[in-house]
Amino acid sequence: MSNTVSALNGASAQGFATVTDMGLQGMITLRGDLSASKLKKAVKAAANGEMPKQGHISLGETGGTAWMSPDELLVMVPYTDVDAKLAAIGNGMGDAHHLAVNVSDARCMFSVSGEDARVREALAKLMPVDMSPEAFKVGQFRRSRMAQVPAAIWMIGDGEARVVCFRSVAQYVFDLLKGATAPGSEVRYYAD
Repeated sequence: MSNTVSALNGASAQGFATVTDMGLQGMITLRGDLSASKLKKAVKAAANGEMPKQGHISLGETGGTAWMSPDELLVMVPYTDVDAKLAAIGNGMGDAHHLAVNVSDARCMFSVSGEDARVREALAKLMPVDMSPEAFKVGQFRRSRMAQVPAAIWMIGDGEARVVCFRSVAQYVFDLLKGATAPGSEVRYYAD
């Protein structure tokens, strides 16, 4: 039996902010009618949290749900619970039109942490997103591009962001983040 590991097996880099591979993360892509009561109940049961508003993420104690598009959510649960949560979503949805797929091993998650202004600065170097605290608040979720690849970001709190990307580009994204947080590369655009 093989030993399952994350894309970068816990790699981290320390610059003016810290970049860390978050390890194995359970992720389910759920598509369907986001206004349907069955889907809302299934999401609440699976992620232990509320349905997110457009462009936001809703975090619970053991998981979260991010709004990806008008008919798509990213449900995040502990890696070991994915199969059970998929079954629960399927049972909760019954014959209602939906698609729920385990994408855990196709994705990678990073944490970028440190001083809030420096974390925002590092991400702003790589993405066409206004990362100012007034424009990108804690709880907002954004899909965009990070240099040449798609990525999604959200602020966990002041001084910590999360980045999700495809596993196939994990090393590329890690290297981008490592370069963007390299000591001496501070732009100091955002006020401390």
